[in-house]
Amino acid sequence: MPLIVSFVSQKGGVGKSTLARALAAVGATGKLKVKLADLDIQQQTSVRWGKARKQRGTASPIDVGAFRSFDDALADSEAFDLIIVDTPGHTSPSTGTVARASHMVVVPTSATIDDLYPTVLLLRALEEIGIPQSRLAVALCRVLEPSEEKVARNYVAAAGYELLPGFIPERASYRNAQNRGQALTETIDGTENESADALIESLLRKIAGQSDRTRNWSGD
Repeated sequence: MPLIVSFVSQKGGVGKSTLARALAAVGATGKLKVKLADLDIQQQTSVRWGKARKQRGTASPIDVGAFRSFDDALADSEAFDLIIVDTPGHTSPSTGTVARASHMVVVPTSATIDDLYPTVLLLRALEEIGIPQSRLAVALCRVLEPSEEKVARNYVAAAGYELLPGFIPERASYRNAQNRGQALTETIDGTENESADALIESLLRKIAGQSDRTRNWSGD
């Protein structure tokens, strides 16, 4: 049975697809069979990235496709080790369906109150439908300067949640890499990559911990 990690948000532009692609690239580099399912059938942001990646002939292949429904995305799930679900930049009735079926639900946010406020609302809504905090990961993205990190962490903590360690800074090099079909984890940006690496590593640890709990529950 594959591990399912979904990326959801109340609005677009918060780094959801950026993180989903980074996780997919890390998984593929680790020799996992990875499927990146883009559920935004109109934008198909991840699909375009996948096409650019394929044209580059990247050594770490990722199966990227657009799907009209979550059920369609899972049609051949047994062929993969990791399925990453990149949902549209808004919530809908299907958001709950995706979240319930996922081993981990990642909720990215920027450091602005305009994004933090709906992020907290989404986290509370997910808990209300039965998603425990152990299956929720809140990730800070699109940070312009380090001082924004403290403001965001305090805001999220005051709401009863916790941001994962690290953050994704706003970098032209990251945008350019994604235009070429690369993930931010595949860039060489010196010390500027440290905060992004810390976030990806903390996300991987949380996913691994949840995966262990899932195996224990299933008796594997």
